[in-house]
Amino acid sequence: MKLLTDFLPVIIFFVAYKIWGMYVATGVFIVASLIQMAWTYHLHGKIETMQWATLGLGLFFGGLTLALQNPLFMQWKPTIVNWLFAAAFLGSGLFMQRSLLQRMMDHAIHLPQNIWVRLNLAWVLFFIGAGLANLYVAYNFPESTWVDFKLFGMLGMTLVFILLQGLYLARHMQPLEEKQS
Repeated sequence: MKLLTDFLPVIIFFVAYKIWGMYVATGVFIVASLIQMAWTYHLHGKIETMQWATLGLGLFFGGLTLALQNPLFMQWKPTIVNWLFAAAFLGSGLFMQRSLLQRMMDHAIHLPQNIWVRLNLAWVLFFIGAGLANLYVAYNFPESTWVDFKLFGMLGMTLVFILLQGLYLARHMQPLEEKQS
C-alpha cells in the first residue's frame, strides 16, 4: 500500500501529462505531492526525512521546470531522488551500526548481519541503476516516452526488484527463536 501511495503523485502526473502536457502536469504533480504529504502527516502524525527530501526536490525541480519552461529539470528529479536514496543507504551501511534498510525491516524479519549488508548494498545499486536508467530515457527518447517510463518503467523496475529481494530473503530468513543479536 505504501508503494502505491508513494507513486500516486507520479500516476497523477502521468494522467495530467496525457491530457494537458508537461507544464500543467508539473503543477498538478506539485499539488498532488503536497496533498500526499498532508495526508501522510494526518495518518501517521509525522513525515520521514526522506519524504521531506523528496518533496523538497519535487518542489525545487518542478518549480524550475515551470519558471524556466524547461522540462529537463523535471526529468532530472527522479535521478536525483534515487541517487540521494543510494547515498543515504550507502552512508547508513558504512557509518551506522544498523543500515536504514535494517532499521526499516528488522522488526518484521530476522536475518544474519551479512545478509542485511548484502541487501543494503543491493538497494544502493538499484537506486544508482534506476537513476541512470531515468537519465538514459530522458536524453535518448521523446518526452512522452520518458513520461511513460517514469510511471511504468520505474514502477516495473521497483516491483521486479522487490520480488527478487523477496525470493532472496526467503532463502535467508531465520525463525524468531534463532534471531541473532
